[in-house]
Amino acid sequence: MDDVILVSHLQDNDEVAYKQIFLKYYSPLCEYASQYLVNEDDAQELVQDLMLFIWEIRANLAIEKSLKSYLFTATKNRCLNAIKKKKYHERVHSILYEKLKCQFEDPDYYLTNELAENIQRAIAEFPETYRETFFLSRFGEQTNVQIANSLGISVKTVEYRITKSLKIMRIKLKDYLPILSLLFA
Repeated sequence: MDDVILVSHLQDNDEVAYKQIFLKYYSPLCEYASQYLVNEDDAQELVQDLMLFIWEIRANLAIEKSLKSYLFTATKNRCLNAIKKKKYHERVHSILYEKLKCQFEDPDYYLTNELAENIQRAIAEFPETYRETFFLSRFGEQTNVQIANSLGISVKTVEYRITKSLKIMRIKLKDYLPILSLLFA
């Protein structure tokens, strides 16, 4: 049957015409798509999607030249879109990999983050006076004398609070003690 007649019957919901179009063009379209796409399964899936699309829009199918030209042009356009989409995904994957590479290469990355969260929780549970003294000592990099002067307390009280704070940290973070000894020594 001629392609013009097949398209006319297809537009009238003729399943036999659709099957004839499918059988006539499916294999050549798959071969054509495989020239663009490396994976043969991707080429077949692309052509199957095109054929399904043809059936879905059959009533509004507007073919200006020939059915063959329409199908091969549609296959080419879909292949080019698939290639563009694949390149986009590869580029995004590459960017994400570069951003997260240090996490993948550093086995201690997750342990360090977990430790930092647990340290923050432990410090948050200190009594207010201990927390303030501890922060000035460890994060404010002040000497005990400077802390005593700024808080209006004795140097012995500063030493006591820091000692107690470290003791609380050792208890709360006993699983991380080897790492903590490096951080708070």
